[in-house]
Amino acid sequence: MPSTDPAPGGRQPRSEVRLDAKGLRALAHPHRVRLLGLLRRHGPSTATRLADRLDINSGSASYHLRQLADAGFVAEDQDRGNARERWWVAVHESTRFDDHDLLRQEPEATMAYVQAIEANYSARLRKSVTEYPTMPRVWQEVYGLSDIIFRLTPEEGASLRDDIAGIIGRYRLDRPGSEEDLPEGAERVEFISIVLPDPQEGHEADDPASPDGGPAA
Repeated sequence: MPSTDPAPGGRQPRSEVRLDAKGLRALAHPHRVRLLGLLRRHGPSTATRLADRLDINSGSASYHLRQLADAGFVAEDQDRGNARERWWVAVHESTRFDDHDLLRQEPEATMAYVQAIEANYSARLRKSVTEYPTMPRVWQEVYGLSDIIFRLTPEEGASLRDDIAGIIGRYRLDRPGSEEDLPEGAERVEFISIVLPDPQEGHEADDPASPDGGPAA
């Protein structure tokens, strides 16, 4: 989970939005998840430019951007827009989803959101694997894919997740527009972390409709 605490070394924390039911429903579409991610990663852009990146038509991109704006995730960039073209900017740098009651209240929207995140991560991983042979040697030596199987209690699993978040907080975050402050040789590096109970273990899933059960996302 993203942290709201100041990072070591005086780095500023990332601004974040905590998902509620309205926000969850707004993000329950893969195009919206990707559009929001592009604005957060690359800075302000137009529907036309974003559509080109996603290989969709600009009308579809405009529609999904308006839905994101209605939910408070993006806003028009008044400094860049004009009568012919609207520019959009992300309002927050990250999203936190920790209201586990939403899985029971909004099961379809929750699963659509989680599946959109999974698809986005998978696409980025495939892209990095494709580009691995042509990376500079120094970055090939950094590249890493690994999986480790633990035997943990739910409390230990949460501790593992939080410990990883603490380590990440030591390092420089990528923010659009901060390129001039980067040290020589700094490149964008993606770290994707998943703490996932093994489905092969045959856990008996709690009924999502039950008032006192349900998996945590």
